[in-house]
Amino acid sequence: MKSIDLELGETDRDAAPLDVLGQSGQNTPDGELLNSADSADWDSLVATLPEPFADALSLGGPVTLILALMSVVALAIILFKFVQLFIERSRGRRLIAKALQRWHQGDTQGAMNLLANSHRGVARLVRVAMQGKESPNAPDALVREEVQRLADVDIQSLRSHLRTLEVIGNLSPLLGLFGTVLGMIEAFRQMEAAGANVDPSVLSGGIWQALLTTGVGLAVAIPTVLAFQYLDRRAERHAQRIENTVTQVFTAQLHRPDAPSSDSRSLNGNSRAS
Repeated sequence: MKSIDLELGETDRDAAPLDVLGQSGQNTPDGELLNSADSADWDSLVATLPEPFADALSLGGPVTLILALMSVVALAIILFKFVQLFIERSRGRRLIAKALQRWHQGDTQGAMNLLANSHRGVARLVRVAMQGKESPNAPDALVREEVQRLADVDIQSLRSHLRTLEVIGNLSPLLGLFGTVLGMIEAFRQMEAAGANVDPSVLSGGIWQALLTTGVGLAVAIPTVLAFQYLDRRAERHAQRIENTVTQVFTAQLHRPDAPSSDSRSLNGNSRAS
């Protein structure tokens, strides 16, 4: 009896794998369990995201989500830079004009008093230039070098994060095209798997979702590139404004009413020679 039980046990053990394979072969085709598990993981990931990102994922896949995140970053940078440039443009404009007017009139102390509390922006650069110009121990070359250093720091602050905008503007269309290629590959793979039973609606739906990523990439890239060009131009104009304003401090003697003319300087030179 024991030998019979052992033989039956061995037979059951040998038959068990065959039964499992038979059930799996009848219930699921090759790879269906793996695909269903991957689909469940992907659905659970999409369900944890906010609704806009979940919609982007369901329509265009992970590439669309990456483009959506890049658009959020680009929008944040654009808003920040617009506010920064507006503040920098309007900061101390009238005060600088009044200080330069007094400086040209010869009231150097009054001009420096107007800018005494200016510690940021163009007003600070003008104040440093005036103080260096009035200092007897600071030559003009040294003052210009210090003002140039401070101006470079100011301009670099305005140009910060613009490189990120440029990268997003250049990379978004490429990512959209990449998503389209992946979508087309998946659509034709499904068409091949369907064999003779190809549903045109399924194929057209796959192509539509694939082309969606290209549209999203262009939608992100176009306004980002336009904003980058505008902000870069505004930063360049701000640099020109700094140069123009600071130069007026060093050339103030040409605008003062008591400045000697060329004729008087030549007469004085002749009188000294005689």
